[in-house]
Amino acid sequence: QVQLVESGGGLVQAGGSLRLSCAASGRTFSSYAMGWFRQTPGKEREFVARINWSGGRTYYADSVKGRFTISRDNAKNTVYLQMNSLKPEDTAVYYCAAEVSGGDYDSRRVQAYDYWGQGTQVTVSS
Repeated sequence: QVQLVESGGGLVQAGGSLRLSCAASGRTFSSYAMGWFRQTPGKEREFVARINWSGGRTYYADSVKGRFTISRDNAKNTVYLQMNSLKPEDTAVYYCAAEVSGGDYDSRRVQAYDYWGQGTQVTVSS
C-alpha cells in the first residue's frame, strides 16, 4: 500500500507561482511513475503532468506546458509541481498519483494510476 500526501496549495493572484509537493510512503517510490491531475466541480479529473521513475522523462498537458514543471527527488520520496504564471483557469483541486509500473511512456488516463492522494486546493484570483 502506498500513501500519497499533497501539500503546498493555497490562494495566489494571477501571474503568481506555487509549488506543490507530494510525499509518498514506501520503499519502492523510485520505481513508480508519478502524475499530477486536477479537478474542478462538475468536471472530470484531468491530466496535468507526468514523470517517469527516474525523472528523465516528463509529459505535460498543452494547457500547462511552458508554465508548470514536474520533478522528483527519489531520496526524499517526493514529487513536485512548480506552477508559474498561474491563471484563474488553473483553479482546481490538484491530486498526485502513482503508477506502479513506472513506465517510460505518456499515460494520461486516470485509470492508469494505482494510488492517489487526497488532493490540495489551488485557487488563482484574477
